[in-house]
Amino acid sequence: MLKTPPRAPKANAHAERWVRTVRAECVDWVLIWNRRHLERVLADYVRHHAGRPHRGIDLDRPAPLADITPARTDRVGRI
Repeated sequence: MLKTPPRAPKANAHAERWVRTVRAECVDWVLIWNRRHLERVLADYVRHHAGRPHRGIDLDRPAPLADITPARTDRVGRI
Protein backbone atom coordinates (compact mmCIF):
# COMPACT_ATOMS: atom_id res chain seq x y z
CA MET A 1 0.00 0.00 0.00
CA LEU A 2 1.31 3.42 -0.93
CA LYS A 3 0.86 6.33 1.40
CA THR A 4 0.01 9.82 0.22
CA PRO A 5 3.10 12.03 0.45
CA PRO A 6 2.92 14.73 3.13
CA ARG A 7 1.92 18.21 1.94
CA ALA A 8 0.82 16.88 -1.43
CA PRO A 9 -2.99 17.05 -1.45
CA LYS A 10 -3.14 16.61 -5.23
CA ALA A 11 -1.48 13.18 -5.05
CA ASN A 12 -4.62 11.59 -3.63
CA ALA A 13 -6.77 13.28 -6.28
CA HIS A 14 -4.61 11.83 -9.06
CA ALA A 15 -4.89 8.35 -7.56
CA GLU A 16 -8.66 8.67 -7.20
CA ARG A 17 -9.01 9.87 -10.79
CA TRP A 18 -6.95 6.92 -12.07
CA VAL A 19 -9.06 4.44 -10.10
CA ARG A 20 -12.28 6.03 -11.36
CA THR A 21 -11.06 5.96 -14.97
CA VAL A 22 -9.93 2.32 -14.80
CA ARG A 23 -13.17 1.32 -13.20
CA ALA A 24 -15.36 3.14 -15.74
CA GLU A 25 -13.39 2.07 -18.83
CA CYS A 26 -12.33 -1.44 -17.88
CA VAL A 27 -13.39 -3.15 -14.69
CA ASP A 28 -17.09 -2.30 -14.91
CA TRP A 29 -17.23 -4.00 -18.33
CA VAL A 30 -15.45 -7.25 -17.41
CA LEU A 31 -16.55 -10.01 -15.07
CA ILE A 32 -13.54 -10.50 -12.79
CA TRP A 33 -13.17 -14.05 -11.49
CA ASN A 34 -10.33 -13.72 -8.99
CA ARG A 35 -7.32 -11.62 -8.01
CA ARG A 36 -5.08 -13.17 -10.67
CA HIS A 37 -7.60 -12.34 -13.38
CA LEU A 38 -7.93 -8.76 -12.06
CA GLU A 39 -4.15 -8.30 -12.13
CA ARG A 40 -3.99 -9.59 -15.71
CA VAL A 41 -6.83 -7.32 -16.85
CA LEU A 42 -5.25 -4.28 -15.18
CA ALA A 43 -1.83 -5.10 -16.64
CA ASP A 44 -3.36 -5.30 -20.13
CA TYR A 45 -5.19 -2.01 -19.57
CA VAL A 46 -2.03 -0.23 -18.42
CA ARG A 47 0.02 -1.69 -21.28
CA HIS A 48 -2.58 -0.58 -23.82
CA HIS A 49 -2.80 2.98 -22.46
CA ALA A 50 0.87 3.49 -21.55
CA GLY A 51 1.94 4.91 -24.91
CA ARG A 52 -1.37 6.51 -25.79
CA PRO A 53 -1.59 10.00 -24.33
CA HIS A 54 -4.98 11.67 -24.45
CA ARG A 55 -3.42 14.93 -25.62
CA GLY A 56 -0.16 15.92 -27.21
CA ILE A 57 1.91 18.98 -26.41
CA ASP A 58 -0.13 22.15 -26.93
CA LEU A 59 -3.23 20.00 -27.50
CA ASP A 60 -1.77 18.75 -30.79
CA ARG A 61 -1.82 15.17 -32.04
CA PRO A 62 0.78 12.93 -30.35
CA ALA A 63 2.45 12.18 -33.70
CA PRO A 64 2.08 13.79 -37.12
CA LEU A 65 0.07 11.94 -39.71
CA ALA A 66 2.00 10.03 -42.35
CA ASP A 67 2.45 11.78 -45.67
CA ILE A 68 -0.04 10.10 -48.00
CA THR A 69 0.72 10.51 -51.68
CA PRO A 70 -1.81 9.49 -54.32
CA ALA A 71 -1.05 6.49 -56.51
CA ARG A 72 0.49 7.09 -59.90
CA THR A 73 -2.13 7.73 -62.55
CA ASP A 74 -0.07 7.54 -65.76
CA ARG A 75 -2.23 4.68 -67.11
CA VAL A 76 -5.56 6.43 -66.68
CA GLY A 77 -7.67 6.35 -69.84
CA ARG A 78 -5.74 3.59 -71.56
CA ILE A 79 -7.38 0.30 -72.37
